[in-house]
Amino acid sequence: MDMADINQRVIEQYRAGGEVTGMHRDRLVLLTTTGRVTGEPRTTPVFFLPDGESGGILVVASANAAPDDPDWYLNIEAEPHVRVEAPEEAYEATAEIIEGEEHDQVWSSVVDRAGFFAEHQAKIEREIPIVRLVRA
Repeated sequence: MDMADINQRVIEQYRAGGEVTGMHRDRLVLLTTTGRVTGEPRTTPVFFLPDGESGGILVVASANAAPDDPDWYLNIEAEPHVRVEAPEEAYEATAEIIEGEEHDQVWSSVVDRAGFFAEHQAKIEREIPIVRLVRA
């Protein structure tokens, strides 16, 4: 089963409102971006953390320690307007890529709350991006 098949299964289970096999439903949102090449909507399940600074949420573009940034992140670089589906609601948001010194500060907080991201970072050369999603 490839990643596209896994994501499709997760999306279907998430939208059905039940258990999401192998994942913590309360830690997932469905993120819909605009494809940078096609212009078509692209939905991806992503792990999130609440962002106390903005009242929004943080998503981490680790791609499970892949050597390249995930497509959803590349789409956000091209078009920051996204749709977020949470268990209780769906809403439009603006994606803000966190960079520089702020990235370092937020990264520390992310790792404190979800230590597996430090393991991901240790396996790859690229700096793992962090994106803040703020309601539009």
